Amino acid sequence: MASQSKPGENMLWGGRFTGGLDPLMVQYNESIFFDKVLHKQDILGSIAFARANCKNGILTREEFEAIEQGLWQVEKEWEEGTFNIISGVDEDIHTANERRLGEIIGKNIAGKLHTGRSRNEQIACDMRMWLRDELRKIEAHLVSFLQVTAARAEKEMDHVMPGYTHLQRAQPIRWSHWMLSYGFAFAADLERLREVIKRVNRSPLGCGALAGNPFHIDREAMAAELGFEGLLWNSMGGVADRDFVTETLQWGAMLMQHVSRWAEDLIIYSAAEFGFVRLADAYSTGSSLMPQKKNPDSLELLRGKSGRAFGHMAGFMMTQKGLPSTYNKDLQESVEPMLDHVKTVADSIQIAEGVLATMETRPDKMRAALDPFMLATDVADYLVRKGVPFRETHHISGRCVALSEQTGIPMNLLTYEQLKGIDERFDEDIAETFDYEKSVEMRSAQGGTSRATVLEQIKVLREMLA
Repeated sequence: MASQSKPGENMLWGGRFTGGLDPLMVQYNESIFFDKVLHKQDILGSIAFARANCKNGILTREEFEAIEQGLWQVEKEWEEGTFNIISGVDEDIHTANERRLGEIIGKNIAGKLHTGRSRNEQIACDMRMWLRDELRKIEAHLVSFLQVTAARAEKEMDHVMPGYTHLQRAQPIRWSHWMLSYGFAFAADLERLREVIKRVNRSPLGCGALAGNPFHIDREAMAAELGFEGLLWNSMGGVADRDFVTETLQWGAMLMQHVSRWAEDLIIYSAAEFGFVRLADAYSTGSSLMPQKKNPDSLELLRGKSGRAFGHMAGFMMTQKGLPSTYNKDLQESVEPMLDHVKTVADSIQIAEGVLATMETRPDKMRAALDPFMLATDVADYLVRKGVPFRETHHISGRCVALSEQTGIPMNLLTYEQLKGIDERFDEDIAETFDYEKSVEMRSAQGGTSRATVLEQIKVLREMLA
């Protein structure tokens, strides 16, 4: 009579356990239904590990070839959607792949695959490979978004609009200057992302459970095969480290903060009270009640999903803060936020690019929003050029603003006599100061809003993308 399998016997760790798991605990513990996304990385890591164990004599050439061929068959089933997950048995992606490999090539050979290897290093390896590849895709999305930003800034150079502080009209700027203000924030995010990728792309394979590998496995050969740029040099740290996830979440939270502020500006600029831009229908929705509404849902979702991204970061950092050294099962909580964060960020960048690429600008509305009061600083600067100290010119310009408010006459329409009455040092050429184009062109120091400096910024931004 065939012996009955004991509860837990089919688990990789089941040998010392004689009691069964609570069914809810089985579900609570298993990660297969989200870490299955790592199937290809797990297969590639297993092949590299088997190859290394063949080179050090743990596996024969025939055993390695059987394992390699079997693993590729398992991967084919994942790709074709025919892999059958057995809940309660396939605890995680590693268990599932090894179980299926045993069914294909036999348990005796398949059972040798795990020699000297721990799931602690295996999951860290899978996550690093997956995240590295996904972050490179995000890098490409971000570069594309910035290329659209640069192209649009160059094309729409002549649009002049109010620049704001405290959401109050401040000074005239070029629309291109506004776009580039966020462009350089995103370019800094790009620089940070490239640094993050370098730290993600380090191999933990060969670290064992925590103390290292006892079979002289060639860690550098495995790392090279899997495309890693180096090793994690301490086995205890290698299996415990999730800083690569934390740093990714921190990076994504900062990026999404910039996305959210960018979206907020465009939400404001698209409102009828401003009307500077009009979103394409592809990135807007209507109202179920009010037929006239065109809602900037794409931008509102970008703003809203930034909170989701912040939550990923804060939640996982709280998970890690009190953990003792090496691997603890709490670290399973690194996978789901990582997966969702990467998707949220990648989708958000692509939506932001779509919004920007298809958005209509309305330069007539931008110009109509300009106000002569925004040239008050130019009036002060005019007097500075005549040798008057700035603190005094600031006061004089303020008196011009006050006179305009008292008389109801726009500041640019005050007569020469009225201005002369405020200060004798005004000459008739003061009239030339009330020119928005001249105002933006006067801001010609590097980083300013003049045509030449904005063109220089576009050049610098494009160089940062290389």
